[in-house]
Amino acid sequence: MRILHTMLRVGHLERSIAFYRDVLGMQEWRRRDYPEGRFTLVFMGYQPEQEGAVLELTHNWDTQQYDLGNGYGHIAVEVPNAAAACQAVREKGGKVTREAGPMKHGNTIIAFVEDPDGYKIEFIERHRPEIH
Repeated sequence: MRILHTMLRVGHLERSIAFYRDVLGMQEWRRRDYPEGRFTLVFMGYQPEQEGAVLELTHNWDTQQYDLGNGYGHIAVEVPNAAAACQAVREKGGKVTREAGPMKHGNTIIAFVEDPDGYKIEFIERHRPEIH
């Protein structure tokens, strides 16, 4: 078993796609419109769905905005350098809500940014050994 995707309902599909593609560097892997249900699904991520978990952006054509709710936490993305990732987001017009630094009660370096709908994305700094 494995995690397949995280689903977010978004108010403006193209704005959200642009954020995840241009600011966070994800790729759109597939898209499908459901005219009878008046919604579109877009699957984005760093790897194809067969290789890793992806993000499902759900756009209900008749809904322009959603409340974030209090049950949703965040999407976590592994990065080699959280401070550099925050700077890259800032340079591309994204919003950093917590600068890179140690997590509360721990040593892991984390940071948070927000997508255009206000969803939190956590950067977790991990250093992977180079494979030769």
